[in-house]
Amino acid sequence: MNQIASDNKQNVRAPYSTWQEELAQSNWQLTELLDYLGLPQEFVEQQKIALSKPGAFPLRVTQSFLKKIQKGNTTDPLLLQILPLAKELEQIPGYTQDPLEEHASNPHPGLIHKYRSRALLTITHNCAIHCRYCFRQHFSYADNNPSKKQWDSVFDYLDSKPEINEIILSGGDPLAVNDHYLEWMLSKLSEIKHLKRLRIHSRLPIVLPARVNEGLLEALTRWPGQKVMVLHTNHPNEIDKDVGAAVGKLQAAKISLLNQSVLLAGINDKVETLAILSESLFEIGVMPYYLHLLDKVQGTAHFDIERARAIDIHRELQLKLAGFLVPRLVEEIAGAGSKRDVVGI
Repeated sequence: MNQIASDNKQNVRAPYSTWQEELAQSNWQLTELLDYLGLPQEFVEQQKIALSKPGAFPLRVTQSFLKKIQKGNTTDPLLLQILPLAKELEQIPGYTQDPLEEHASNPHPGLIHKYRSRALLTITHNCAIHCRYCFRQHFSYADNNPSKKQWDSVFDYLDSKPEINEIILSGGDPLAVNDHYLEWMLSKLSEIKHLKRLRIHSRLPIVLPARVNEGLLEALTRWPGQKVMVLHTNHPNEIDKDVGAAVGKLQAAKISLLNQSVLLAGINDKVETLAILSESLFEIGVMPYYLHLLDKVQGTAHFDIERARAIDIHRELQLKLAGFLVPRLVEEIAGAGSKRDVVGI
């Protein structure tokens, strides 16, 4: 493809006027994506293999995220988070479709109750970006997609469990739903008086910052209790001025902001990268919270690193950063009552 044709291809998608438009257009054809990023066409074959399997995890990414990827760089750390690879089809012992056994803690469609005082709602199957290491890429969303009427059984369950004081909105990405639906959901949950705290796990302020709009902020402000948002950022290159502006709006709405990362081979498995990430997060008002070992999901083994190396990285990070900037190195064990600290075990 000549340079003029390539430039025309890269500009084929005009700027979006709303976050909904950008979300709706986050599905990309593989050849279109590689053209946009200026990657060689011979790079296509292994990605085609990964997407050829029936039920394969689709390619999905926002233009907001793509603009942060260095064009022509096949090892860009943001690119590697979203690019399908043939390695995803390898069957590796110990990697399963449900490593956290969430099916065993799914008493009603849309509800996961693993921990005594917290319950999680999967309010949508949609995401703005498909991270290739996602631990729910094989989750049965078809069986966890209740209608508004069917949500009543979930609300009744929560109402019957006074030990639950925190509700977690997840998905998919809970901010992928529209403001009206989110406002309805929060209104119903606010009627359950022992729910004191709302926690939202979302990648959208990072990958689609325009989602942090007036309607979202108004819906969150109406929640009567404490509000926490856990962002998901793996690399400092994900943070730009648009992300900073979105985070500033969330701060102004008095939402506590934390970040969790996944330790990923070839992406953020260097002390310097993680140190810059923590510093960059704190500069915009987000506290580093968790650094997760990879959940052993089928198709993600190429992201994993040895446990001993993860511990060494974390210990070096402790020497490099002030204590409050060091995220906890944790892992999730199926059936455990909480996440488990890795260091010192």
